[in-house]
Formats: sequence, structure tokens, C-alpha cells
Amino acid sequence: MIGAFLNWLEHSLGKGGGDTAQSWSEALLGSLNFWNLLEGTHLIALMLFAGTIMVVDLRLLGVTFRKTRVSVISDAILPLTVFSFAFVVITGMGLLFAKPIFYYHNVWFRVKMVFLALALINIVVFHGRVQATQGSWDSDELPPRAARLAAAGSLILWLLVIGCGRFIPYNWYECGKPQTAFINWVEECKTSEQGEVNLAGQHP
Repeated sequence: MIGAFLNWLEHSLGKGGGDTAQSWSEALLGSLNFWNLLEGTHLIALMLFAGTIMVVDLRLLGVTFRKTRVSVISDAILPLTVFSFAFVVITGMGLLFAKPIFYYHNVWFRVKMVFLALALINIVVFHGRVQATQGSWDSDELPPRAARLAAAGSLILWLLVIGCGRFIPYNWYECGKPQTAFINWVEECKTSEQGEVNLAGQHP
């Protein structure tokens, strides 16, 4: 069902008549300049987002800006974080729309989504529980253990998200190539256009 939807999204949505007609997804991927602009904007927005997150997390860890209140730094940084994250999501959705089948069967993209979900959960937990007591430690050079754990988790998870995203273009693990049963299972190669191939080079 998911495969049929992605196939429709990539090859049929917006496609007109004629042999040379392209779907919107195919047109986006084949565009001369817009694809590069979209990808470049995504990377720049990601760097800005990661940079602002890092500033706040390092302060929570007591590494930098120890004499400055946590609230002062977070209030100054938060607008940039929200702005850049919005661009990351918008451009990321555009990239996904251009190659939905490729991303769906890409192990790095799948692992990235797991780490992204964990990073967002970490943010919710921090703002919902840890930050509720910020008034009592806002000016502390070394915030309490809960805040430091949340900051450390944030740094690690966002670095993993970025790292997995960086590996997505590489074809080390690709459906249709001989690979372990675990990778074939994670990528759902059995339902892909290339199919599932084991290490012996055989289709199950």
C-alpha cells in the first residue's frame, strides 16, 4: 500500500499527457537549478539550526557562557532556532517529494528518522519537565544533572541525525545489491523495484 502510494507520488502526480510528460516529482528532480537551490538551502538552514542548538546545549552543559543566564541565551537563540528549523522541514519535505521511493528504501534515511524522533522527544521532555524548574538554576554556572543530560542527549542525537543525512547519497546499502538479511529487512527491499538480494547474489 505504501509502495503504491509512493509510486503514484513519484511517477504519476501532476503528470500530463504525452510521452515526454513528467510528474511533479520527476520535474523537481530533473530541474536544472531549483533542485540545487533546494538542497543548498536545506544544508544552510540545517547548519544554522544545529549551530543554535549547540550554543544552548553547551551552556546547559556548563562548557560555554557560564556567567550568562541560561534564559538570556535561549531567548536570544530561540527565534533563530525556530526559523531555521522551519526551513529545514520545508526544504526537507521538498527533497523527499523529489525522490520518495529512494528515501523510503534507504537505510540511512530510516535511521535518521528514528534519531530525529528521539531528538524531538528529548526537546519535549526538556521543555515540559526540566525547564519547568529553570528559575531555580537559571544563573548556575553548572545546571542540574537533568538539564545536562538533556543537553548531552540533544547534542548526540542531532549529530547522529546530521551524520545519517550525510550518508544518504552513498550507495553502500541499496536494494538490488547483495547485502545482509538485516539490511534487506530494514530497507524493505522485498517491496522495492530492485528487489531483495542476499549476500550470495541470489533473490530469496
